[in-house]
Amino acid sequence: MSELVTRLIVALIIAPIAVAAAWFGDAALAALLSIVAGVTAWEMCRMSRASGVRPLHRITIGLAALLPLLAHAVRLAVVRPSAASFAIVLLIIATVVVFRRTVDERPFAVMAVTFGIVLYTGGMLSFAYDLRYHNYAIGSVSQCLVLLLPVLLTWGSDVGAYFAGRLLGRRKLMPSVSPAKTVEGAIGGVVLSIVLCWVYVRHLLVPHGQLGLSPWGIVIFAVTIAVAAQLGDLFESLLKREAQVKDSSDLLPGHGGFLDRVDSLLFVLPVATVLLNMLLIPAPQG
Repeated sequence: MSELVTRLIVALIIAPIAVAAAWFGDAALAALLSIVAGVTAWEMCRMSRASGVRPLHRITIGLAALLPLLAHAVRLAVVRPSAASFAIVLLIIATVVVFRRTVDERPFAVMAVTFGIVLYTGGMLSFAYDLRYHNYAIGSVSQCLVLLLPVLLTWGSDVGAYFAGRLLGRRKLMPSVSPAKTVEGAIGGVVLSIVLCWVYVRHLLVPHGQLGLSPWGIVIFAVTIAVAAQLGDLFESLLKREAQVKDSSDLLPGHGGFLDRVDSLLFVLPVATVLLNMLLIPAPQG
């Protein structure tokens, strides 16, 4: 079986699961985000060990997986975490470092990497839950459409960059980080994202979600999301270069690891949350 066929089969399995979780929301979405956060945290721990820093992997994975579930619990008013709660967690991590790492094992780096991975995986993915329950989105259709908009644009940026880079690529974007990426490819990703955003808003978000973006809002949102997506991809490439690995893992045949699939989304989701809070407008259809 060719790698392309393998990639396609895996994508056809993952996509319906992701869309179903976005549609049902609540515990289903929180559970999926928790699983992905835990796995990506595990992959980042492996990469960190390869680069010479051994984070507290059990604590890292557990806390990363916990954050999306915490977002769900907060929405249900089951818990109300305060700043003091997060401070206690930080102090617990520091205490574990005292007893589990020696001076030669770089405790400063262990502390920073452990907490950083938790926030970067579980924290960033939790914004998907926040997007699903945007204040203007009423009902499953509207809520699902709001969440899938930045996901679609992330995919569009990746596809546009790939084909524009293959057809027109001349100037390297950041050869020291990702030699295959080109300036022309990056521009192609932005252009396709703008087109997809306009089509999505006009033909899906407005008529079916009763929500919209102004013409300038479409451009601002699409361009910013495309740039964020490409930065997320470059950031993971930088980490993999330091760890000297090709993929974050081999859990997804033909795709690499979970982190290789969601690296762009880790940048996109919080950015999309901020932008949609500013740019999204009600668009009642009578």
